[in-house]
Amino acid sequence: MRKLVLGRGLAALIAVVALAVLPYAIGEVYYVNIASQILLYAIFALGLNILVGYAGLVSLGHAGLFGIAAYVAAYLLVAGHGHVLAIMAALLASLLATAGFAALSLRSTGITFIMITLALGEIIWGLAYRWISLTNGDNGITVPARPVPFGIALGSARAFYVVTLIVFLLAIAACGVFVRSPFGAALRGTRDQPRRMSALGYHVWMIRFWACMVSGLLSAVAGILFVYYNQFISPQALALTASAESLLMVISGGAGTLLGPVVGAALVVVVKNVVSAYVERWNFMLGAIFVAIVVFMPEGLVPGAVRLTRSLWRGRSKASLPITAGPRQ
Repeated sequence: MRKLVLGRGLAALIAVVALAVLPYAIGEVYYVNIASQILLYAIFALGLNILVGYAGLVSLGHAGLFGIAAYVAAYLLVAGHGHVLAIMAALLASLLATAGFAALSLRSTGITFIMITLALGEIIWGLAYRWISLTNGDNGITVPARPVPFGIALGSARAFYVVTLIVFLLAIAACGVFVRSPFGAALRGTRDQPRRMSALGYHVWMIRFWACMVSGLLSAVAGILFVYYNQFISPQALALTASAESLLMVISGGAGTLLGPVVGAALVVVVKNVVSAYVERWNFMLGAIFVAIVVFMPEGLVPGAVRLTRSLWRGRSKASLPITAGPRQ
């Protein structure tokens, strides 16, 4: 067990170092920007994974929470307010919206929960699209500049990547602590045995409510990074396709794991931004990849890869065992 913990710690350290040196190892700025996109969408997927993977609640309206934070930050920045105020107001607005989401959608589970979150997400998208006096409609809102924390300008792709990486590491560390805490264990209990958890004295609705709040907070963080990355926000970022893509990230990578949403985000972002430059029907290709994952690795890429590695290792171990002769007659 101690060797396993040390091995995981060493692997995590190597991964962090690799991510830190990535923007300096990549020559082209375009691919550094792609790496920043992967990290911010990974934060978004981690937030959705709290609900999908650990609470067993599938949401199709999370792009609305993502967009609320982005729009509030963009609106306040354009109005001339500082970055700190804009970020804090965006987080607060998104948390309030998440509380409303949870209060309405947690009345039920299963397909009804999915449909309620879908409807709420479409309402927010409709407001962003039609409330032109506030959101500027299809024209969107253009953010004048990125922040300059501690005098460090984030105008360059590498500087913005480093800040996004720091936020991503904090997010994944927070998720790791959250899911391994007693509250995380109780959340998994509400997913697997809600009636038994209720009989044991746990408030199932309240546990799910706070899980929604944590999920909404991570979605808001991703939305703020998104608006700073693009320096622009439009209703397209709140559309149903954005929620579907984030759900695809979670499912394809492996729901209920920490690395699964990160791998899923990398897959979707790379296919959408890199492969699409060479393959015209990239949507068809992404759909084919997802179908292949569901067929051959229904648990997701990360758990499936772990299962396949263990199977190969066991087969190799059995093949290496010496063959002993039977007893003489």
